[in-house]
Amino acid sequence: MAESWATFGIDLHVDHVEPTGSGVRKGLTDALREAVRGGRLAPGTRLPSSRSLAADLGIARNTVADVYTDLVAEGWLTARQGSGTSVAERPVPAPSAAQEPCRARSRPAYDLIPGTPDLSFFPRAAWLKASRRALATAPYDALGYGDPRGRVELRTALAGYLARARGVRADPERILICSGFAHGLMLLGQVLHGRGARALAVEPYGLDAHWDLVERAGLRTPPLGFDELGTRTEELTSGDLAGVRAVLLTPAHQFPMGVPLHPERRAAVVDWARRGDGLILEDDYDGEFRYDRQPVGALQGLDPDHVVYLGTASKSLAPGLRLGWLVLPPSIGPEVIAAKGEADWSCGVLDQLTLAEFLTSGAYDRHVRAARLRYRRRRDALVAQLAARAPGVRATGIAAGLHVVLRLPPGTERPALRAAAWHGLAAHGLDRYRHPDSTAGRTDALVVGYGTPPDHAWAGALEALCAALASAGR
Repeated sequence: MAESWATFGIDLHVDHVEPTGSGVRKGLTDALREAVRGGRLAPGTRLPSSRSLAADLGIARNTVADVYTDLVAEGWLTARQGSGTSVAERPVPAPSAAQEPCRARSRPAYDLIPGTPDLSFFPRAAWLKASRRALATAPYDALGYGDPRGRVELRTALAGYLARARGVRADPERILICSGFAHGLMLLGQVLHGRGARALAVEPYGLDAHWDLVERAGLRTPPLGFDELGTRTEELTSGDLAGVRAVLLTPAHQFPMGVPLHPERRAAVVDWARRGDGLILEDDYDGEFRYDRQPVGALQGLDPDHVVYLGTASKSLAPGLRLGWLVLPPSIGPEVIAAKGEADWSCGVLDQLTLAEFLTSGAYDRHVRAARLRYRRRRDALVAQLAARAPGVRATGIAAGLHVVLRLPPGTERPALRAAAWHGLAAHGLDRYRHPDSTAGRTDALVVGYGTPPDHAWAGALEALCAALASAGR
């Protein structure tokens, strides 16, 4: 009979209860009381039946029943006919009056920090439909550890999509699925350092989190220069950078400045990689979102043997999916795949299969087109409101992407940030994204992520932004 009980009821781990001896009842009472007092058993948690717990602990059922009765009488547990025994609800102390206002004041009303799309726009119904279809048709072996490159269904779907939409020359065999851009950059940094590289050139503006990842891999991050044509890639052949053999770029839409790399510099950096057997790491973080310009294809299409293409679903869908991909040149592919296999054999299989279905069914294209229209309307509203209410502020980098750089009069970046905070805005200044070793002149500006707020908050965020800029300019 005891064996059959193991297939029913609720599991409960109870510490230090001996199955025999005179102290069994006291031991169980103390263990349950301490579990409730310490928070391991939260209010409302349902406990196993007396028969089930007695079988698990190897003690008499009457002993468990008596313990439950005692703890109900003491107020630790509650028991209702037909509902079993549960942990009693207990009052939770409210925060003090001194703490609550401080917390309320410290939380911004609107988030304009770039890097995140409108998460309320995630296509839940379409994603759920794709997930069901993908799971229903997935082979049994898809749920195993699998290939460290990722599921072949997703790699095949990505090869077709990237070739069509971004001009990437991709073979499914050379695509590696990772858990986002940072994961891919960590793997590449590890491999480059293992090859003897000691530096990875970077753009003068970018994310310090990425520079930190590279430096933790043992590589320096010397910055290039920047002007109206984009990153000065010609500096790779001169001065202290002459010996560097790898560079990280955002050529389609420089982050955060928002300009594409000039065609002559695109050609020049590819020629640099060919002549010196160099490697270009291309971060195509939001290449699908363009509004007023012709599409700028991926740099990888010019030379797949010297460019690593890195893309993610973080801007087009949501960063919480933790899905990214690398299109690897043959010269470095096996080493990167081996590095991923050593630390993490695979990303989440179900999400990989769902994204593959999302891509092949056309749902991804439909979502991107709808998102592009939504973000363009927001950008247009932002530019119009700035022209009317803050004419001294110049918006740049607006032809594509999910953010805009608002150029400010000299010396006003910090006052503008203080005004933004006073108006309940979370915002960043351009100086935050400047490499600490960059020799470029400082520019006062705000970097505004207009793609971040949900629709219901966008009007309020725009109103607060314009008010902050107006007050900072006075």
